[in-house]
Formats: sequence, structure tokens, C-alpha cells
Amino acid sequence: MRVIPVIDLMRGQVVRGIAGRRSEYRPVESQLASGSDPAEIGLAFVRMGMPCVYVADLDAIGSDVDRAEPAWDCYRALLDVGVDLWVDAGLRDERAAEQLARFEHRGRGIGGVVAGLETLGDPATLERLLDVIGAARLVFSLDLRNGQLLANSDAWRGHSALECGQLAVSAGVRRMIVLDVAAVGVDAGVPTLGLCGALRRLAPSLEIVSGGGVRSTDDLMLLANAGCDGALVASALHDGRITADDLKRLATDRRTS
Repeated sequence: MRVIPVIDLMRGQVVRGIAGRRSEYRPVESQLASGSDPAEIGLAFVRMGMPCVYVADLDAIGSDVDRAEPAWDCYRALLDVGVDLWVDAGLRDERAAEQLARFEHRGRGIGGVVAGLETLGDPATLERLLDVIGAARLVFSLDLRNGQLLANSDAWRGHSALECGQLAVSAGVRRMIVLDVAAVGVDAGVPTLGLCGALRRLAPSLEIVSGGGVRSTDDLMLLANAGCDGALVASALHDGRITADDLKRLATDRRTS
């Protein structure tokens, strides 16, 4: 079980996510760093042995009428401290996908370009993004709120969450995030276990990473048992409920099991 820390990025600062209610997000207070600077927090994750970091660029995700350019300077600063980037910048079309795919800083780029259901128009758009980014780098995010699809298009809304995942796999997706934003930061556990298990049975070779609600290593084990390859975690790291020692024990258990 790989732990992938989350940086929710807003106005150049790391903020604490609360159930997807972005108007309530405030700069994070973390045991890992003295402030909310992305590079400082990214470096703390690297030092804990978690170099792969998922960045939700909330200003770029925005809405169709209110969104910003990707936070390129923040991406550069994170790359400078050794972070391997996964970035969700609210992909909507091939032009934006090409920008992210071509972005490079000192010989390093974005390893995981996230295409989130929240901003994707339809399955055909996903297929075109796969052509631009490539299946090895594109990460499809199956975005949910309270178990329901978080989508802005009827092309997706007519399907169940599992059917939506199946459409993505049929389009050529090999890496998938399953994220219920209603569970983020509310200390209520992970609600996606059943869906992740169903996706694993549907697509045995699919890389599945789930997030939203991870409180402790117990939740990480539940996700592993459901068939997940990784977990997105934020609050439990900032609050010290999952520590560097916990991560080392998990790695040791994996090697000896």
C-alpha cells in the first residue's frame, strides 16, 4: 500500500480540505511544517519517504467561469525539493492537457497528469486526453460526493460510479483515483471500499488509488484489502495520526508478507 500525500493548493498556499466545501478551506496547520508553504510541506513529505505527492490545484480546477492558470511556480518549487508530481489542474480539453504533459523544470516533469471527472466533458474527451498524455501518465479521477458522481455533464451522470469506471477502463485508462470528496477532512472513515473492490474485480491490472477519509493505518489496511494499490492522505499526516514510523512498519510488513 503506497501512501500518496495530498497538497490542496489555493492562492499559493496549502489548505486543509473539508468535505469538498472549498469556500471553507483555510491554510493548513501541520505538525510537519511551520506554515502552509507548498515547498516546505512537500519537503517534509519527501523526508518521510513519500516523494510522490498529489496536488489538487483548486484555483485551476475552479469553475467554467472562474478558474486560474495552473500554479506553475508552485509546481517548480515542489520539483526543486524532490517531489514527484501528480497534478489535478482541472483538465477540460487537449490544449490544457498538452500544457501539463509538456511542462518541464530542470529536466523533470509531471509524472501523473490527473483527468478528473469533475471537469471532464464526456468519455470522448477522456479518449482524446489519453492520446495527448498517454496511458502511462494519465490518471483518471473517479470523483464522487456522498457516493454520487461529481460530474458536470449528462454524458457521465447517466451512469453508476462502477459503470463510469468501466467506461474509463474501456477508453484505455490504466491508472485510476477513486475519491469521495464528502469524506475529506471529516474523520469519518473511507466510504469507497466497496467500489474499489468492484473495480478490482472488473479490471485486475488497473492501478487503483483511493482517498477521502483515511484516519489511520487501519484505514490503509482496509483499502489494501479492498484491492487498492495506494491511498491519498492529508489530514492524518498533518495531525500526526500517521507517522514516518508507521510508514516504515507498513513497508516492512509488505516485504515480509
